[in-house]
Amino acid sequence: MSVLAFALFLSTPVLNQNLRTEPAGKLTPDPAAKLLPDKLGEFRASDSVPSPESIDENTHRRLGITSWAARTYAFKDAQRFSVVVNTTASDSGAYAELTERRSGVTGIEGFINDVGVGTASFSYSDGKRNHLTFFKGRVSASLTDSGGDSRDIRLLINLARTLAETIDKGEGDIPVLVKHLPAWQAISPSVEYALGVETLQMRFGSKSVFDAVTFEGGAEAVIANYDQQRLVLIEFNTPQLATENNDRVTARIQDLRNQGLTAPSAYRRVGNYAVFVFDAPSEVAANQLIDQVKYQQVVQWLGENPYSYREAVAEFTQTTLGVLVSVVKASGLVLLGSLVVGGFFGALLFTRRRAQQEVQDAYSDAGGMLRLNLDEVNSTTDPARLLGPRN
Repeated sequence: MSVLAFALFLSTPVLNQNLRTEPAGKLTPDPAAKLLPDKLGEFRASDSVPSPESIDENTHRRLGITSWAARTYAFKDAQRFSVVVNTTASDSGAYAELTERRSGVTGIEGFINDVGVGTASFSYSDGKRNHLTFFKGRVSASLTDSGGDSRDIRLLINLARTLAETIDKGEGDIPVLVKHLPAWQAISPSVEYALGVETLQMRFGSKSVFDAVTFEGGAEAVIANYDQQRLVLIEFNTPQLATENNDRVTARIQDLRNQGLTAPSAYRRVGNYAVFVFDAPSEVAANQLIDQVKYQQVVQWLGENPYSYREAVAEFTQTTLGVLVSVVKASGLVLLGSLVVGGFFGALLFTRRRAQQEVQDAYSDAGGMLRLNLDEVNSTTDPARLLGPRN
């Protein structure tokens, strides 16, 4: 029984990944059409939702697209905007579509990365029209204005934000694999995400090292540019898949070099990652870039986490200790502040009194000591008892 449970534990993620990256059947307008109502804020639809256009089967399988819909909206019966919405089988699929669109326009004039719409977005102008693409959850959307002298990117952004507010945020973040890239925030505008080997073959050719790679089990990859170097990071879901692909990749690289064909500047397996560097100035530079990739293992429990109580106790203990340390620090700072302020005012008061005492001593006939004045006690003085001037 335990063997069967273990087998189900291993197979379930793989099945889920296959369902996520390989949607079956012909594209339909639903559920994408439901995201395009007759009215979006101040924008009103000027047409009905058309039937889905024919999309290459390999394309929608590669990106995990499950439905497609488009509609035209007008702002106060004036400027018009075209909106195209795709739903995908996963958040990663929607992000992959966004990065594929972005890769073709990153270098053009007027490109803006992240215009604050959805989870990630970008916009650009082709000189005639403004374009904006964003993804949120399992949805990617592309919007275009009608162009002309009246085009205003702010209206396009407002329409995109209104649409994004109606979409479920899903995981609410870009795929975590992107954040495992070296200096990922700096190079994020050039990142391209891949859910299948077809994307890598499109970028590096059909006769490349990636002929030996399989995305079986739901592997995902990211392509990033570091100056003239290109880094490819593939994550496999299990050590077994990582080992099998590593063996094939190593043999394929040797085969490419023997044939005098283009091979990676450097390759290394890092945990369940396969890391490739292309177009590096030297093998040393390529390996230095690979050294910055750190494998971060994520453990997910199928069902209830048996260590949840222990983790909760550890978190409570850590929080309590943090509060205690903060209180001690605050008390120490208050005490120190009190001593400093008290010492300052004490020194000031002492200095003032000392100055007053010095002034009094300067006019004293008793040498600064107390003098008992008894001359004024008697109201009268007997002249007979006084000595004369010659005595």
